[in-house]
Amino acid sequence: MLAWEDFEKVEMRVGTITEARPFPEARRPAYQLWIDFGPELGLRKSSAQITDLYPIATLVGRQVVAVVNFPPKQIAHFMSECLVLGVVGQAGGVVLLHPDQPVENGQRIG
Repeated sequence: MLAWEDFEKVEMRVGTITEARPFPEARRPAYQLWIDFGPELGLRKSSAQITDLYPIATLVGRQVVAVVNFPPKQIAHFMSECLVLGVVGQAGGVVLLHPDQPVENGQRIG
């Protein structure tokens, strides 16, 4: 069982995708995302394997939930600074986690 104190260490925040680009250098199909987490955290980059269900043109302006306190991870020539969260759907593609109402960027999940 996970202790509550351990859960509190995982910092999940809501952010809005401001830019999305194809990422052909990734091993598996992915996009490069720039996500605005508000004034406290600012803009963070992420590599996201969400190409099966999300055409790139639909991503800018979408709010997502991401873990923002993992160490950065080098993926090809790109430094991923947060982990966008999703669920593997029945068809195999990743379904993004997001608030069902607009919220302020940077709001913590808890």
